[in-house]
Amino acid sequence: MTNCNNNENPEFLNDYLVHMRVVKMLSERTIHEYYLDVRLFLKFILNKDGDVDNTDISSMTVDDLKKINLSDIYSFIFYAADERSNAEKARYRKVSALRSFFKYLTKTAHILENDPIRDIEVPSPKRALPKFLSLEESMRLLKASDSGDSVRDYCILTFFLNCGMRLSELVSINIRDIDLTEYNMKVIGKGNKERMVYLNNACVEALTQYLEIRLSNEKAKDEPALFISKQNKRISKRRVQQIVEDSLKAAGLDGKGITTHKLRHTAATLMYQYGDADMLTLKEILGHANVSTTEIYTHINSERLRTAVEANPLANVKSKNRQK
Repeated sequence: MTNCNNNENPEFLNDYLVHMRVVKMLSERTIHEYYLDVRLFLKFILNKDGDVDNTDISSMTVDDLKKINLSDIYSFIFYAADERSNAEKARYRKVSALRSFFKYLTKTAHILENDPIRDIEVPSPKRALPKFLSLEESMRLLKASDSGDSVRDYCILTFFLNCGMRLSELVSINIRDIDLTEYNMKVIGKGNKERMVYLNNACVEALTQYLEIRLSNEKAKDEPALFISKQNKRISKRRVQQIVEDSLKAAGLDGKGITTHKLRHTAATLMYQYGDADMLTLKEILGHANVSTTEIYTHINSERLRTAVEANPLANVKSKNRQK
């Protein structure tokens, strides 16, 4: 967890971290990444031509902030690219962090009157298409998991491939969050936001079989978690990742770069391709804050478009004047 009371930080930076955690309720990972980017920027501002990494920013003042202009920010982006070899995506994240930081300083804390990054022009990075398993590969993965002796592991993979949930959401599920009469369960997503996930027949069947074993475990009767380890404690994220890795290997699908998050992409792709789910529906299922994040899944519709074009009754009409 990022320290919000770090003596090595100026007070306004620690206050910004508290704001992100308490008011914005961002994930610890996001807070930490933004903190590293903002801290590096402040070090750069104080020591552009020296040892940036070892620059002390603890005594930085509001007057120092007031001197920052758009040119300083462009210089920092160039420094990130040239001196630190930051790729396009990493540089864009730094810009996002600084936008958030200066918005806090101007709109929330009212420390600054002018936002130096307001007029910055930085192109958005090209968004890569998500990796995912095909329907046939997904079936192979489930079959490989089902051939083992762990009902728990099969249930975990079934949830990933059918519900499109995040790893953090899966490990945080408690038994009390499940309603088998309504075929749904509550999950806590990014920003501590709660949403309802609906369970299809495959999920209900896998869950029912696992619950028979889970609820009969007297040693874990006081553990609220749905998925537990051999130590009868809430399963860790790393253990779930290992389960997925082992199952992919058993299915002959290792080496394809598939992770727990890629299984989430797989579920979303299958729902869009075979379930006719529109973007707004998929946004709610996945727990995305903005539909623009969900729109990346429209890439799989290209095959439908190709089929539609080829099905045109004029598709095979040829010119009489064609060259032979």
